[in-house]
Amino acid sequence: MIKRRRFPKIFFGWWTVLACGVVALIGHGYNAYGISALFKPISTELDFNRTVTSVASSIGRLEGGFEAPLTGWITDKYGPRWIIIFGICLISTSLILMNWINTLWQYYLVWGIMLGTGCNIALTLPGDVAISNWFVRKRGLALSIKWVFSGLSGVLVLPLIALMIKYQDWRTACVAGGIAMAVIGLPLTLLFVKQRRPEYYGMLPDGATVEEETVDTEQMIDQGAEYAAEFGEIEFTARQAMRTPAYWLMILVQAIHGLVAPVMSIHCIPFLTDRGIDPLVAAGMMAIMLTASIPARFVGGFIADRISTGNLRFLMGVVYFLQAIGITIFLLNQTVAMIYVWFILYGIGHGASLTINNLMRARYFGRKALGSIRGSSMMFMTPVGVVAPIYAGWVYDTTGNYLNAFILFAGLLALSAAIFPFVKPPKPPAKVTDIRQIL
Repeated sequence: MIKRRRFPKIFFGWWTVLACGVVALIGHGYNAYGISALFKPISTELDFNRTVTSVASSIGRLEGGFEAPLTGWITDKYGPRWIIIFGICLISTSLILMNWINTLWQYYLVWGIMLGTGCNIALTLPGDVAISNWFVRKRGLALSIKWVFSGLSGVLVLPLIALMIKYQDWRTACVAGGIAMAVIGLPLTLLFVKQRRPEYYGMLPDGATVEEETVDTEQMIDQGAEYAAEFGEIEFTARQAMRTPAYWLMILVQAIHGLVAPVMSIHCIPFLTDRGIDPLVAAGMMAIMLTASIPARFVGGFIADRISTGNLRFLMGVVYFLQAIGITIFLLNQTVAMIYVWFILYGIGHGASLTINNLMRARYFGRKALGSIRGSSMMFMTPVGVVAPIYAGWVYDTTGNYLNAFILFAGLLALSAAIFPFVKPPKPPAKVTDIRQIL
């Protein structure tokens, strides 16, 4: 008689989703969204113009491009837990050190290098790989929940940062974030992020039932591969992925799209306050954009789990086009009401794209080298994310507004939407190698 393993009501992978989500909630609340509220107070007190103030965030993105291949390889080879913990320690330390910065080089060192490195290795790639390793059929849902937490950082953490700046100062706001990251993020990661995929712990992805109880890891790995194959997942090595057109086309369209997100994160509140909007109201308006993205992150993952791999590219084209439409509507009628329309449409498109992008890469190339594949992709995509915020700051410093930058970004988003339908799923590799062969 075949014995079936009894699993807890809550599959352990969902606790991994929770831990990675909460860490992203706090970290992105400062690095991705809080910088918009901190931007003008920092630049005003330290007497920086907007171009040089933008450089700090771009330093972090530039570092991410160089770090990502190594981070991805370490994650695939040794697991995500300890690299996430190292990143959390860097984030916490850097936010607390912001209390003592007074010069440009200190700002670049602490916010640009230390915080940027911490966020690069704690908030995105290793956490997404950890989740993707534990889910196949429900991967879209799992990733979407993690990205919902990330979006909530703009709704929950950003307003708190704005309040602390108003009633205390920006230095106090940073120190509070550093303490919160250490006290909350470290225990969650230690408890709920495992080093390896579920097969190493006697489980299958998604909490699927084990057909025959075994303590043999090799047999569990084989069962896991068979389970994933039922959903059309084939595991590529990093080199095999790089030989496919899909790998390079995804880099191209996501690089074009990557111009816009950092600009919205950094320059959104300065753009609004330049129009005479109170900083707290501006933070609330940015929160509306992020609020619109939250259901889109969840719904995007829910829908993506239910459509074929080949149709994901069309879904991505639609969500990119929504973002282009949002900016264009504002450019054609530059009123406060149209800013709300822009932010809502952009939020929906951006939120859905975050989940579907990660799911699409995992669907196309499998689990075993996902960190290396995504890390190497980020190396090529990073330069545009570095240049874009600096370019937007330069446009403001030279013209007195951001309009020329927004016109360019609307056109590029439309271009990326037009290209994405051509990103077809790759053909299976000639040889599917052992799970440990990631390169």
